[in-house]
Amino acid sequence: MNKHSVTVNQIAQSLKAWGASDVVVIDNSHLHVGHEGAKSGGGHFMVKVTSSVFNGLSRIKAHRLVYQQLNELFVSGAIHALEVEAKVPEDNHE
Repeated sequence: MNKHSVTVNQIAQSLKAWGASDVVVIDNSHLHVGHEGAKSGGGHFMVKVTSSVFNGLSRIKAHRLVYQQLNELFVSGAIHALEVEAKVPEDNHE
């Protein structure tokens, strides 16, 4: 198991523990090989998060909540870049 697969699990566990009803984490680090930020070893990830916590929030505020929840992984250097898709449960019925 490489360190990025550990980070994928950490991201998913952290967001689920926080109350997300559905979490998908995609490791896009392979797309950034050679990128300056990748040299430190931090991964590039995309998360698709569904949570009722996002009800009534702007997209920016929802993204900020996700970033705050994963702050330790940013500080530790495990995450270098994160793309967020935040939805409320009702959005999944489109």
